[in-house]
Amino acid sequence: MIHTRESGDGIGVPMTRFSGTPSSFAPVLSAEAAEQIEFGQVLELVAQRAVSQVGGHSVRRRFPGAAADAVQDELAAVGELCALLDRGDAFVPENIPDARPILERLAVSGSVLEGKQLSEVGQVVAAARNVAAQLRRVGSEAPRVGGLAVEPPPEHLLRRLSVAIGPDGGVQDGASSELADARRDLRATRSRLVSRLEDLMQDLSSAAAGGGVTLRSSRYVIPVRREARSKVKGIVHGESSSGATLFVEPHEAVQLGNDLNACEALESRVVIKVLRELTELVRAHVDRIEDGWRMCVAVDDLYARARYANDVGAKVPTVVPAPAAMVVRQGRHPLLLAELATVVPFDLDTEDGEPVVVVSGPNTGGKTVLLKAVGLIHAMAQSGIIPPVGEGTTLPVFGGIYADIGDHQSIAASLSTFSGHLEALKGVLEAADARSLVLLDEFGTGTDPSEGAALAGAVLKTLCDRGCTTIATTHLNQLKRLASETAGAVNASLQFDAEQLEPTYRVVKGIPGRSYGLAIARRLGFPPEVLQLAEQLQPDAERSFESLLGDLEEREKSLLQREESVRADAARLDAVEDRLSQLRADLAERGRSLEETARQMETSGRAEARRFLLEARKRVEDAMALARLATDETTAKQARKLVEDGVRVEASALQKLEVAARKKGWKMRGRRGTETPAGAATSPPMVERPAPPSTLTESAAASEIDLRGMLGEDAEDAVVRALDEAVVADLASLRIIHGKGTGALRHRVCDVLRRDRRVASFSSPPAHQGGWGVTVAELQS
Repeated sequence: MIHTRESGDGIGVPMTRFSGTPSSFAPVLSAEAAEQIEFGQVLELVAQRAVSQVGGHSVRRRFPGAAADAVQDELAAVGELCALLDRGDAFVPENIPDARPILERLAVSGSVLEGKQLSEVGQVVAAARNVAAQLRRVGSEAPRVGGLAVEPPPEHLLRRLSVAIGPDGGVQDGASSELADARRDLRATRSRLVSRLEDLMQDLSSAAAGGGVTLRSSRYVIPVRREARSKVKGIVHGESSSGATLFVEPHEAVQLGNDLNACEALESRVVIKVLRELTELVRAHVDRIEDGWRMCVAVDDLYARARYANDVGAKVPTVVPAPAAMVVRQGRHPLLLAELATVVPFDLDTEDGEPVVVVSGPNTGGKTVLLKAVGLIHAMAQSGIIPPVGEGTTLPVFGGIYADIGDHQSIAASLSTFSGHLEALKGVLEAADARSLVLLDEFGTGTDPSEGAALAGAVLKTLCDRGCTTIATTHLNQLKRLASETAGAVNASLQFDAEQLEPTYRVVKGIPGRSYGLAIARRLGFPPEVLQLAEQLQPDAERSFESLLGDLEEREKSLLQREESVRADAARLDAVEDRLSQLRADLAERGRSLEETARQMETSGRAEARRFLLEARKRVEDAMALARLATDETTAKQARKLVEDGVRVEASALQKLEVAARKKGWKMRGRRGTETPAGAATSPPMVERPAPPSTLTESAAASEIDLRGMLGEDAEDAVVRALDEAVVADLASLRIIHGKGTGALRHRVCDVLRRDRRVASFSSPPAHQGGWGVTVAELQS
């Protein structure tokens, strides 16, 4: 469950559909650990993206939950809203006031809300109705976001509040007819009183001081010079700072002043009556008002988290119950993202049965940043905030996140740095289990190196035996060796450019890192003789170990370069393959287009042939009719000649049309023959071989063709020509002799026949008629 903290006044600020009381469970992230990984600063980054102050307050009070299902559902809801906003949806929360004081006051029976509070209630009601409408609108695309919707307060309540209360909280005349009458009388009485006083001032112009009618002690008065006081009968309500002017209420205006006070008192009583009626109306809908307000806060909280995820390019991670392997892809420290233009992402994995990772490397290499980033990524995810990670990230949902980072020195508590680390480690050992994430920075330091390494090694083995997911940073070679020798632990390093002496921030598993202390000192200009002495004083074992690490780094660097080269080659091959695939697709599309063109030409040619034949038949029939009507031999001869001429002309036109159609068909096949898909065997382009005109005009079409001795393309052309002649001659079949041989010529013939729509079927005859050496094509009728 993702929980909300209770505020000091006892009303929890709702962050999500889930709520809880922190005191009822042990927190996943202690206040000390949250401070060490700077979780509060990250929450502030997210809270700044809320629309309202209460929405931001809700984000700031988020903290991690330990139920994987609830965490996944919460992250999925953020992901839904991210997708909506990324598509440009106009979804936006409402800027609502903090309704908690109002809700508290309404809980007191008989209490009356002030005008300003009723105005805020109206804002909440309007906001709740708008937000609920937006949630219903996006519910089909984002069901989890839509699921935040509640039944908002009724519209008639909003209308009543809008008429009765102004934006500034003042009660308006339209609140009731009684109030309208009282204010009308009040205005009229005030006008009469002021007019009367102005008239008196004109009559007493010699006694009046500068200025006009004014108020003193809630009574309307006129200014009178002190020396002329005796000329004005009335009540003195005050004097000027110099004492030269007295403010007098003349006797003639006292009754009007009293009438005005009575009107004001009546107006106040009516206003209180209106406020009481409106308060009771609001109290009748307090549950829906509170639900609507909490919905608005939850939506603003969700909106802030979605905006943050989109701003940093974060992707929704997969979460699984701990213990499980951790896979961080393209992880980035959220605070660095807010400060720097470019942040180098990191990948980090822990495997089943290998929960402990010991990270080593030089100072300023990014080890502590990595440690905090891992802690923040998990704390954010378990708080319902998509952390800055990439696709493919899988995060275990831990029951506890523990950290020992930084200097624990405290003069007030009489703690040294080492003692502070020991206190922190003690707390970790008391609580951590297989469902815990433990982050340890430079542990084992601050005391004698051998004792510190021994103690740190014992802690490391204990955590490893418990199956705690542990990320620990160190400079101690003893711990690097321990990680390489302990089942369940693995070394890792943050890559360092040995030539430039600059960190690359790339995490490399399986290889411990060098400290580069002497190298950095050399670059900073340390005296050469001091560096030489330091190298001599370094123990042989340490020097050998550092040399071994240097060799490993060089090998790893070489392998990395080779890997990058292979990746670049693979990328180029992929690009070539994509280009070839596109070419194949283009050629296939051209082939389909050419086939369609050929089919259309064939269809058009047949239609044209039918038209010619019908015209020829009509001419013959007309000539025959003329012959039947002929009465002499001359007319009969003329009719007979008309018949012969008509048949000859139409036959010639039809013959030319068929030849032209056949030539176009050969040209189409010739073009297709030159378009060979990439990767396929190439052959010489087909040459257009139009049949001699005499084939159709001077001899009858043959029902058999012999291809023996021909090459593949010549044989295909011959088959096509024979089919053309057979169709024109209206033959039922065509016998094709190709011989047996290797079977290659037979396959080419079958391919031609299979593609030609004029062929109904084809097969080999019985053995005594040629068998596999002959193919008989049955033509379409």
